Amino acid sequence: MKKLAIGNTASLSKKFSCSDVEQFAEMSGDKNPMHLNDKAAAQSVFKKRVVHGMLTASLISGVLGSVMPGEGTIYLEQDLQFCKPVYIGDLCTAKVNVAEVLNKEKGIYRLKTWVQNQNNEIVIDGFAVVRYC
Repeated sequence: MKKLAIGNTASLSKKFSCSDVEQFAEMSGDKNPMHLNDKAAAQSVFKKRVVHGMLTASLISGVLGSVMPGEGTIYLEQDLQFCKPVYIGDLCTAKVNVAEVLNKEKGIYRLKTWVQNQNNEIVIDGFAVVRYC
């Protein structure tokens, strides 16, 4: 088991493709045309197709379950603020930083979480509470 300490940081990156968006639409049932249809998306406030917010946010889960804390992590809570759209072809990096030890005995931590695009703009901001023991 890795020891967690305030200030520990980890990240995971992914470039989102049309295929990623289409597969997520099938799995989630979210077939909103702004994700799947170029003409409909052109009429939206975004002017082109956008990646599902929850698909982008799932990178945070990837960090938590695979990088830090890693295997054995139990997600207890997640707060998300969607700050900017993510477009197909964007390279996003989810970052996690240990912010607070909520209960050392139970291994419960509050983590700062955010996702940045290739321009270092924050597209999602928030926090997670996890149990790791």
